[in-house]
Order: sequence, then C-alpha cells, then structure tokens
Amino acid sequence: MHSFLKKKYLIPIIASGFLFVGVSFREDFFEVAKQIEIFTTLFKAVNTNYVDQTNPGELMDKAIKNMLAELDPYTVYFNEQDVVKFKINNTGEYTGIGAVITRKEGKLIIKEPYKNYPADKAGLKAGDEIVQIGDIDLNDYKEDVSQLMNGGKNSKVDIKYIRQGKTYSAQLILEEVALKAVPFFGKIDEKTGYIVLSEFNKKASQETKEALEQLKRQGAERIILDLRGNPGGLVTEAVNICNLFVPKNEIIVTTKSRIEKHNTTYKTVHDPLDTEIPLLIIVDGKSASASEIVSGALQDLDRAVIIGSRSFGKGLVQRPVDLSFGTQLKITIARYYTPSGRCIQALDYANKDKDGKATRTTSTNYNAFKTRNGRTVFDGGGVLPDVELEQTKQSPIADLLIKNDGIFNFVTEYYYKNPTLGNRIPVITDADFTAFKLFLKKTNFSFDTETEIALKNTLAAAKKEKIDQAIQLEYKQLLAALAKNEENMLNQNQQEIKNLILDEIIKRYQYKEGLYSYYIKNNSEIKKGVTILNNPLEYNTLLKK
Repeated sequence: MHSFLKKKYLIPIIASGFLFVGVSFREDFFEVAKQIEIFTTLFKAVNTNYVDQTNPGELMDKAIKNMLAELDPYTVYFNEQDVVKFKINNTGEYTGIGAVITRKEGKLIIKEPYKNYPADKAGLKAGDEIVQIGDIDLNDYKEDVSQLMNGGKNSKVDIKYIRQGKTYSAQLILEEVALKAVPFFGKIDEKTGYIVLSEFNKKASQETKEALEQLKRQGAERIILDLRGNPGGLVTEAVNICNLFVPKNEIIVTTKSRIEKHNTTYKTVHDPLDTEIPLLIIVDGKSASASEIVSGALQDLDRAVIIGSRSFGKGLVQRPVDLSFGTQLKITIARYYTPSGRCIQALDYANKDKDGKATRTTSTNYNAFKTRNGRTVFDGGGVLPDVELEQTKQSPIADLLIKNDGIFNFVTEYYYKNPTLGNRIPVITDADFTAFKLFLKKTNFSFDTETEIALKNTLAAAKKEKIDQAIQLEYKQLLAALAKNEENMLNQNQQEIKNLILDEIIKRYQYKEGLYSYYIKNNSEIKKGVTILNNPLEYNTLLKK
C-alpha cells in the first residue's frame, strides 16, 4: 500500500515538473516570436514610409548594437565587414608594424614602438602622428586604418608623419610580428627569479615554462610572477600555467551557466614542473580574466602568495556564434569560478542602477570561502591579494592623466628636449613636477572628469537657451573651483605621478625591456615580494602552512 501511494503521487509530481518546463519553454518561445514579428513589421514600416531615403543595413546595425549594449560590454555583434577585418588581423598571411597605435580625435598616434620591429626599424617614435599611408590622406579617411598597414612579409608601406611640428617620410617593411607572452624574465638577486607575463596567448604557458626552467638553471630558488596589466586571454593557457606549479588533476576553474552544455570544469592534465618552489604573484586593477584565474586558483590552493591590489574582476566567458550572411555574435555564456567557489566577476550587468550602470556588490555583502589550508577568502569580484599594497592602486587623477595622454604628451616633449639621456635613469625632481603641471596648463589639458563634462554640457545647454551670459560668472567660479581641486589632487598624488612619468621616460629611451630591468632593482612591489620570500616564516604564515 505504501509503495503504491509513493508511485501514485510521484508520477503526477514528475509529470507536473515536465509540464512546468514545457510551459516555460513555450512562453519564452512565444515571447521571442512575438517580439521578432513586432520588430519585423516596424522595420518594414520605417523603411517603406519614412520621408527620406533610409539605409536598412545601417539602421539594423545600430539597432542590434544598441540592443546588445543593454547586456554587457563583452557581448558584441560583428557585421560582415567586421568579420572580414577580424579574419585579416588573425591570419598568418597578414602582419603588423610592431607598435601600439591609437586614434584619438581623428589623429593616428604611435604610442609605443616595439624594439627591432618594423615601426622601430623605420625610425618611428612614440608621439609621432601618422598623417598619410600610401596615397591615403588620413584627414579624409574615417575607416579602420590598420587595414592600410597590412600585407605579406616584406611588403613595403610608405607613410608620412608629423614629429614636433615637422613632416617626415618613412617606409615600413612588414614582417611577421609575434609578440611574446613573456616579454622579460631575469634574476632579481642570486636566489629570486622574476617573470613578466603580459598576455595569455597560445604560447604563454610554453614561454613561462621555458623562463622558469632557465631561471632554475641559473640558481633561482623562488619565483615572482608579475601579472600587472595583463588583460587575460586563453583559459587553457591559464590552466597550463597553474599546472607548472600544482599536480595533475587539480581543479583550476569552473564555468557555470544556465545552459548545461556551457558548464565546464578545467583541470590540470600534465605533470608539474615544481610544486615546492616558493611562488609570489603580483596583480593590480588591470589584471583581468585569465590573470585572475591563475592568481585566484593558486591563492585558493595555497600555492602562491598574492600581493598588490584587487584585480579587475572580469569573470565572464564568451564564445563566438556564426550568424546568417557571414555575420557573427560574440556572446557571454557563463561565469568563471575559482576552486573555492568564488565568482571572479565584479560588475553585475543584470542589475543596473538608475543611470544604466552595472552595480557592484558592496563589501558588506561579500561571501566568505575557504582555501585548501582553511584561510578565509572573499568574493566580490576579482582577486583580493593576501598582502594589499597601497602603491599598487592607481588614483583616479592618475587614471585620467593616462587615459587623456597628459603624461604621454609631457614625456614626448621631454624626450626631444633631452636627446642625449640614453640609458641613464633621471631623477624626477619637484622642479620636474612643477614643469609637468605647467605643461598641462599650457596645453589646456582636460581631465574630463564627470563633473567637468557635466559643467561643459550645462554651458552648451545655456548657450542654446541664450542664458549663458547670465550664468557666466558662476560658471567661471565653478570652473576655477574644479581647476583648484585638480591641482590639489595632483599635489596629493605627486609621488605616484612622478613614478608614472619616470616609467614613461625609461620606455622612450630603453623600450619595455629597459623598464623591466629598472623594475627588478627599484620597483616597490617587487621589493616587497622579495622581502616576503626572504622570510620563510612570513611566507608560510600567509599561506597557513
């Protein structure tokens, strides 16, 4: 009787479960179909009836991209032209010039030429403005200029550029540009090796392994792995790098999605290189994605001490989906979780504030997790270091100086005023800092803070309403108050800004390699890392060993 009752009630419960899933699926399907039909009829009506000639392709492109902007910044639509450009940039048949280039306010600026690559060999320097490529005048060219500098190996590209007000010509001879994932490694002292990992490309784990092996052959007995500024890359490479330091079959990261097939557990699959060598990792606010997988996993497994500042918090997984007519969608499908169960993602794009910005969990709502040795760690997005260093955090004023090229442009002027500096390391004095502030005023540098932008918009609106003269005095007073506040912020963060100026100066004369060589002797975060590694008791206590 009891068994019969169980069966009698169990079957309807299971059936109702299937019914619920079926109803839910049908309702979702109906809602999607309904909205597609509404949009289709609207789109046809607009293109048929609008007073002026419409461009259906452009309208649709904007509609799709604005729709996806409501989700997260990583879910992106590529139209046919975008897909072609992407394929060109990612095949071995095409090359680059070996330089970081930015386009701002219509100007194409060399930000950093890499040593012994085409741009460097052609004599281009940071700060040069490219104004012509081949026969194309860039003033009239609004498309993606990178396509103008692509071609097969040994292709020649003629350019014109402006340097310090004068126009010059140069010829770039293209070659294969394969930037290193490990741009630098070396010994800080007799026992401490240092490895910089700048990205997680397909060679990242192999280059890290080779650097580690070479440093050990040179006598290194402990390692500092620098992930500052590393934006991430391939998840499999992150797992393989962890595998250098932890045994086979360890869980490194899991992805969780509402769709079962996107749930994945990534484990180490190789024999490790060294599971005992003391390891310290440096992260900062620009260490993201795969960098956070490595630092978060090795923290959870108590395999490395993490120092620096909280990492970026990019814990969303994307995959490409091919669409009709050669278009493509890159879509977020899951979230990353560390071995202890922490979610790496910081910003919640499903819950936005009244201004449409993604919200971030407050520290009072962080959840606690346990590492293998029982240490308490918290979520909240990104990886919180075991030892937080104030100097690793970048101040808001420094962010704006970098974003809007205040430091970059000052150092360009400095470089041409000091042509014989060579490999000498200058001291950035108070007089230099004063000169920097004067340079910002001379060039009418705009910090573009949210307040400053809002104030300028207010004046623009006042001009339209013809009340700008009435508020001119108050506007100038507010502008002066903002300028005074910015001056105070510059002075309060003087040492940080001096350090950033020095970093940029060293790169101009000695490239990135010179900057890393300077770091291993002078960088405060690296010095702190060495201090921790020099004290086994402190190192083991931090890991609760």
